[in-house]
Amino acid sequence: MAVINSVAADAHSRPAISLEAIKIVTGMAAISVSAPARAVVQDPSMQPPTSPGKDGAPSSRRLFSLPDPPSGLASPSTSPTRLVRMLSARSIEQQAIIAGGPITQIHNCRVLRNHKIESDDIWFQDGRIINPTSLYGLRSPDARIDARGLIVAPGLIDVQLNGAFGYDFSFNQSDIDTCLNVVSRGVLLQGCTSFCPTTVSSMSETYHGVLPHLGKRPGSLKNGAESLGAHVEGPFMNPKKKGAHEVACLRTAANGLADFDECYGLDNLRNYVAYMTVAPEVDGVLEAIPQLISKCQIGISLGHSVATNEVARQAHEGGAKMVTHLFNAMTDFHHRDPGIVGLLSMPSSSECVKLDANGVNVQQHASTGASTVFYGLICDGIHVHPNAVKIAYNSHPTGAILVTDAMGAMGLPDGQYKLGNMSVDVGPKSDTKGNPRAAVIQGTNTLAGSIVTLIECVRNFKEFTQCSTVEALEAATLRPAQMLGIAHRKGTLDFGADADMIFLSDDLDIQHIFVRGELATPATVGLDFHGSI
Repeated sequence: MAVINSVAADAHSRPAISLEAIKIVTGMAAISVSAPARAVVQDPSMQPPTSPGKDGAPSSRRLFSLPDPPSGLASPSTSPTRLVRMLSARSIEQQAIIAGGPITQIHNCRVLRNHKIESDDIWFQDGRIINPTSLYGLRSPDARIDARGLIVAPGLIDVQLNGAFGYDFSFNQSDIDTCLNVVSRGVLLQGCTSFCPTTVSSMSETYHGVLPHLGKRPGSLKNGAESLGAHVEGPFMNPKKKGAHEVACLRTAANGLADFDECYGLDNLRNYVAYMTVAPEVDGVLEAIPQLISKCQIGISLGHSVATNEVARQAHEGGAKMVTHLFNAMTDFHHRDPGIVGLLSMPSSSECVKLDANGVNVQQHASTGASTVFYGLICDGIHVHPNAVKIAYNSHPTGAILVTDAMGAMGLPDGQYKLGNMSVDVGPKSDTKGNPRAAVIQGTNTLAGSIVTLIECVRNFKEFTQCSTVEALEAATLRPAQMLGIAHRKGTLDFGADADMIFLSDDLDIQHIFVRGELATPATVGLDFHGSI
């Protein structure tokens, strides 16, 4: 068991973050690099053979020191004159590798890449995955990590996260930066390396106040998980399907784009928002969808809606490419009018779709030009029945995106909480098989959002659908990246992608987490065993 030092932190008035919720694996590796050209790996579970002690007996401390780079190869200590000579004869890619920082090789692992899991190595430098063939004759690795046969997959991506650990992106306006820091670091330790901070339906002043703080921010040990830009869920939604949203905040778009400008600020949408959820049947919304996409370069998702299948189809043809938490807060599927759910069976979501690496449809439907439809699923076993999850997956497997839709009670122990203007009860849901934990509006049976973690969703999804490990992991990595158009750097371990990685057992338990090539532990991100950040 690795020893993780506690990090001192000021006393915090908010509820302590539950390490059970953060899913810290106590066997998490302690990996340290003693010098750029020499690595020392310390860990009871990820270790080369034990080094001998002075008396020839095995030492109590397992150490493996890499030798210095072989003669003729570049290293961080290569002389400037020789380095210039080496650079002048190489490609741009090779020049960057020679001049870059330390290189790490992960070996003895099974890598999720190109829709399969195969034995392979991963090499990374300066926070990016690199092609080892470009290193031949140039550099040797500065550190090697023995993964002990674990699966190495891209870091998880949650495109719908309202808050966690007692914080909420809509309600913590006065301390929004602290909110972002706490949530980002906490979910990173759950294996979520990127996410879209999500706001619920709010008044205009709330959006103008918080959105500038929720834009893109790179992931790191200091920042935590990467912010991919905000997801604004509402307020242009149907009050008949408001869910836990406040009806007083809901509005129409009778004045078209001007209403979106007044609500959010078009500059805020353009600069800080990744995508928004709207109900296409609400006055003015359907006509505004193409304008929002072209003028603000954001994605559009359909949800909290009673739209007919025809209106949903028109919204899809106008550019909407996502369905927010499928089955929840929308018209039930009906055989005469399947509503938004019917988008899953459109030709562009099956045989007529061919996506490039970034999720762009390069083989568009001949008559409509519509692209593939993605759909979010909350796989906590409560929001959507397992059989419904399986039906959706069987209908359109490459569109499934796992989301938590987690709210501020995620990561907190059972109890009653006041989150923003909402009082919620957190505890086991006795009327659901397995009694999973849930958050409901106090005094009701209405779900207030989920408190599930994304890796739990992955495990549930695999169980509910009987899909492969590859498909389950891609629903929380590759598919959300494709939906956002960033699959060239996120949701993949292809060369050039960010070195966001999770190490998993065959049971999909997370053992180790890397963000931009750095090992994330409670100590390295500033989280102690009492849950303070």
